[in-house]
Amino acid sequence: MEFMILIHGDESSPRLAPGDPGFDEFMGAWFAYNQSLIEGGHWVSGANLAPTSSATTLRLTPGKATEIVDGPFAETKEQFGGYYLISAENLDEAIELAKKLPMDNGSLEIRPVAFRPDAG
Repeated sequence: MEFMILIHGDESSPRLAPGDPGFDEFMGAWFAYNQSLIEGGHWVSGANLAPTSSATTLRLTPGKATEIVDGPFAETKEQFGGYYLISAENLDEAIELAKKLPMDNGSLEIRPVAFRPDAG
């Protein structure tokens, strides 16, 4: 069974960049987590998204032209920043895998994948 782990965090928090003190250690934890998913047979895919300032939203309303808006759809304290698509036996296993993400603040939303046409 596949699950999506949606990673939400506060973009106003300081972000480490390559060359910053502590960046290699910070990323090392994420790379180790990725490797543990791969080695455990849970990895399907994952990505870190660019900040919401780079987002474009399409607003769809029946009977009206599609509206294109710069920025995210809604104002929230936490922004969608990345995801993992994982394979797990059940929700309990997906939760245990998500708990191991190297995050100390934010929220993780876990949802079963209902249908993925490329999953064969």
